[in-house]
Amino acid sequence: MKSIYGLTIAAILALGTAVPCYAERIVCEGSTTVLPIAQRCAEEYMNKHQGADISVRGGGSGVGITSLIEGTCDIADSSRAIKDEEIDKAVTRGRDPKANMVAMDGIAIIINPSNSIDGLTKKQLKGIYTGRISSWSQLGGSGDKIVVVSRDSASGTYEAFGEMALDKQKVRSDALMEASNQAVATTVAQTPGAIGYVGLAYIGKGVKAIGLDNVVASKETVLTKQYSLSRPLFMYTNGKPAGLVKDFLDFVISPEGQKLVDEEGYVAIK
Repeated sequence: MKSIYGLTIAAILALGTAVPCYAERIVCEGSTTVLPIAQRCAEEYMNKHQGADISVRGGGSGVGITSLIEGTCDIADSSRAIKDEEIDKAVTRGRDPKANMVAMDGIAIIINPSNSIDGLTKKQLKGIYTGRISSWSQLGGSGDKIVVVSRDSASGTYEAFGEMALDKQKVRSDALMEASNQAVATTVAQTPGAIGYVGLAYIGKGVKAIGLDNVVASKETVLTKQYSLSRPLFMYTNGKPAGLVKDFLDFVISPEGQKLVDEEGYVAIK
């Protein structure tokens, strides 16, 4: 009996070593650009780790970072770097945001497929979004009015686009402001004359991606740094990640996790 008991305990311990079991829960919140990566990686991670519970939701980079600062999420997904004022606010609350880069992305310029335009210069794009250009006829296209579609101000993509494409100038006041990448893509697909911008993973059949200064956003042009609207994607944590948070982030940047990043349409960093 003693021998059988010993073998049973050994078997249980061996199983425990082979299949890590976490009775923990973590919350990821923020960027809708990072959302597909977070969702896919969370699903695969939970399939491999019995008892791990990872909740993933969007809302925008600003929402995620605010939640991290307020202690209501464990990981803030962000498509932009944290701002100085957000760091200051975090410090006053005793929080210490740390950036964990998980992928690269390109902000693709998309238009309605009925539009014959194939590309724009950065100057033309800036003119459209700041209100100096209001008709496609000004750019050699049909006479249709340009319908400008943008992300809302809680979005990291909005912030990154404003810096890289608009030189920090404001988006025109009549722009349609959408809360997610998918909402931008859907609006552009359904609206003749529309133009918008989305992360690489949201370039779908219903929209037409066009070139910017003769370069179209793709994994290849982001990886080679040819595309000017390229940016890193982050998962922020409070301090150095530990426990389940660390184990999950290690999975995201592992070869297996980076394969999922690639499958979701983004650029792997490893």
